[in-house]
Amino acid sequence: MVDVLSIVGNVLLFALVFGMSATVDIQCMQEQIRNKKAIATGIALQFMVLPLLGFVVVNTLNLDPDMGITLLVVTSSPGGSYSNWFCSVFNTDLALSVTMTAISTILSIGFLPLNLLIYAKYSYEADVISELDWPSLFIALIIVISAIGIGLYCSYRVKSFAFNKRANQLGNFAGLALIIFSATMANTGDSDSKIWSRGWEFYVGVSLPCLLGLLISNIVATSCRLKEPERVTVAIECIYQNTGLATSVALAMFKGDDRNDAIGIPFMYGVVEGVVIGIYCLWAWKANWTKAPASTPFWDMIMTSYEVVHAEAKELREIEISYNDSEVDVFDDEQSESGEVLTHYFNASSSQLQIPELEIPTNRLDMSSSDRPEISNRMDPGNGKMG
Repeated sequence: MVDVLSIVGNVLLFALVFGMSATVDIQCMQEQIRNKKAIATGIALQFMVLPLLGFVVVNTLNLDPDMGITLLVVTSSPGGSYSNWFCSVFNTDLALSVTMTAISTILSIGFLPLNLLIYAKYSYEADVISELDWPSLFIALIIVISAIGIGLYCSYRVKSFAFNKRANQLGNFAGLALIIFSATMANTGDSDSKIWSRGWEFYVGVSLPCLLGLLISNIVATSCRLKEPERVTVAIECIYQNTGLATSVALAMFKGDDRNDAIGIPFMYGVVEGVVIGIYCLWAWKANWTKAPASTPFWDMIMTSYEVVHAEAKELREIEISYNDSEVDVFDDEQSESGEVLTHYFNASSSQLQIPELEIPTNRLDMSSSDRPEISNRMDPGNGKMG
């Protein structure tokens, strides 16, 4: 029998990840792949720090196996797709977020069972590996990896900022739809009728890994001297987990009341991480830790993708004027506007260099003075270019 709800969830997941990936400028992505320090910091926090925090909380509070094992699954499952959505809405480093999501999703194939093997067996002496819902895990991994690959390929082939903006809008719409869909599904059934009447250990146990992970990730990222938007991105990637996988594991492993208790863990963690990340991102925006200026109105900030704005401004500044020594003043009066970059080629004598006027569309200069292109009269005789 076809599970319609699973299909709807997977379609929305694909649209979300595709939209966020297609928003990323390929040059920014290439730069982030070489950003070894930020990626290494994020991976260490995702696969070492947060699972360890989950283990400490489970043993400190002596949580029952149904809740404890599920919490360990949550803290060991990085690659939550909403991390890209948060980074896009609040204008952190989206390119780094997509890169880290792709890498962590692939690495989780090995690190997820390894962390569970170490921490769950030590805490409960339970063989949870054989109980994992591997089909659901691999389906989610395939969806995320394929959506990232297709989105980046489309961004590379289309090479249009208008396309990047449309893809961002698609991802934001899918993200909101997936939130509504997940909330609706999580609040059906007997388990959710008891979600607000649990003991204090439940709420504290779910909240502590998220809060401590956010604090530690900011300390580590700042100590590593990452750029401010990178710090925010690394912190989001550290604490935002794949709660859908933990829900699948809870459904497969437990029955009856134990299942009800276990399902509440990923649902409540999703609520906590959403609230915590939302508050943290608002603070980061006002502290000028994001790509959106702190003076920008709130609705403009969340409705504008500054990932695209910065990429446009960067390309507009790349105005190149080339020359070579000859007696002919101008041999090519052609201007190219490919990719919003204007280029003019000409010949000039060594005694006199005439630079024709470049007509830049006025709508492309509708930006702050810091983003406008600058053309100086400096000449580098070594490479035959003026910049």
